[in-house]
Amino acid sequence: MFFVLSKTVGIMLLPTNFLLGAALVGVILLATRFASLGRKLMMASIVVLAIAGFSPLGNWLLYPLETRFPPWDAAHGAPDGIIILGGSVDADLSAAHDTAVVRTAADRMIAAAALARQYPNARIIFSGGSGNLISNDAKEADYAAEVFESLGIPKARLMMERRSRNTQENAEFSKAMAAPKSGERWLLVTSAYHMPRSVGLFRKAGFAVEPYPVDWRVGGRADLVTFSSIADEGLGRTDTGLREWIGLAAYWITGKIDNVFPGPA
Repeated sequence: MFFVLSKTVGIMLLPTNFLLGAALVGVILLATRFASLGRKLMMASIVVLAIAGFSPLGNWLLYPLETRFPPWDAAHGAPDGIIILGGSVDADLSAAHDTAVVRTAADRMIAAAALARQYPNARIIFSGGSGNLISNDAKEADYAAEVFESLGIPKARLMMERRSRNTQENAEFSKAMAAPKSGERWLLVTSAYHMPRSVGLFRKAGFAVEPYPVDWRVGGRADLVTFSSIADEGLGRTDTGLREWIGLAAYWITGKIDNVFPGPA
């Protein structure tokens, strides 16, 4: 049920979808005795869409998420394992074209490949099935191996976890596959904005990981007062940031993470 709600209600609450939906309701109301309310709803939706698209709102949402964990310190020594969370490969498009299609968060895979070459004895787990509510049998992990091989990582080193549909299942299934021993050190590679929720879920699963954030969307404090010249980019950052905050709240309320904003141990 949680998965279904996250893929329906959660998506509807994203600013772009919610505001466009509100504007469409306004259009419908124009043909009723509530035409005045419809005009106000349409105007309000357009104004808020413009704010979300051009203002630094998305940066404000993302900045605290992306700065929650510092970059990983290599001085601590070689890790025993590396876990890469899915989200880069579009499984359905990959199946349609019979080749790996990387659409977003490519840094997750590029950074992981670099780490794998730097630490040749580290075990590697890629965790990613299909996060689509309605999907065919294509799984992200089935195509991610192709990308890693193209980046110089032999298939024999890869352990591909293909059942997970969300970050909670990433944590649970990765732990089962890794079977981490006491004292082992595992890196968790995912987007910086996604790291607080991911770490919280891995901790809840009883799998201690060291954050290795990548794929930043905000540069620094200066971006907190930087306006976007392309509305699509601003809306994308706003949607991404708000989705993470909604996810953190939902996972905390349902007891799936212990803290509403997980941070460094």
